[in-house]
Amino acid sequence: MEQDNLTIEDFGRSVRTFPLVGLVLGVIAFLVGLFLVNFVGPSYVTAAVLTLLPIALTGGLHCDGFMDTADGLFSGREKARMLEIMKDSRVGSFGVVAFGCALLFDFALILDLGQAPTILLIAVFLAPVIGRAAMVLAVACFPYARPEGIGKMFHDLAGRGAARAALVVSAAVAAPWGIGALIVLLLSLGAAWLFDRWAAGKLGGLTGDLYGATEKLTETCVLAAFWMLLHLPQAQMLLGGWHF
Repeated sequence: MEQDNLTIEDFGRSVRTFPLVGLVLGVIAFLVGLFLVNFVGPSYVTAAVLTLLPIALTGGLHCDGFMDTADGLFSGREKARMLEIMKDSRVGSFGVVAFGCALLFDFALILDLGQAPTILLIAVFLAPVIGRAAMVLAVACFPYARPEGIGKMFHDLAGRGAARAALVVSAAVAAPWGIGALIVLLLSLGAAWLFDRWAAGKLGGLTGDLYGATEKLTETCVLAAFWMLLHLPQAQMLLGGWHF
């Protein structure tokens, strides 16, 4: 299909493919991580590359939504003003500080996970898949906060079937890595759901920026969940011995 022939309906239905896009990105991250772990070793450089790689691969698309969301939600204004701030193409101080903190946290988690290189590779592989599954749930299961917008076409055309498909795909991708990966999936999607409920309560629904913020935060949650599992006494059982 030529790009010129794409319709709004085509874009809306593409929501179902988001986890598959995450799978492609996850494979790339896994291969880059495998190269770095074997030829550079777990290091600050490895952590920096794996932190910045998702941004480079996506052009920072979800990072923009994350920063706009931080500017709006942390502004302390009423709902209408929050939505207006989020629509502004300029990035404010809340967005810059929040994004800097997120990058620092991702870098620290990846650096720590480097102590168990195999688990690090699994984490960077699953993060974009689970992140986009969370985004599909946000699109399909929460109302849209604006009467119009780019994100609205995704919401209007996604349907609950897209949410079920995202859950099936993400579970199928996580399951081969053991029960620990499934626990990470549940924890990360649960955290994303709570964040979206909180944001929807403040704004009366979600927006395209919040879809991007959900994806970015969920990827961080995946890294954090693996980090927490590694520090449990039951780590070897939960992670199937992968880190030994």
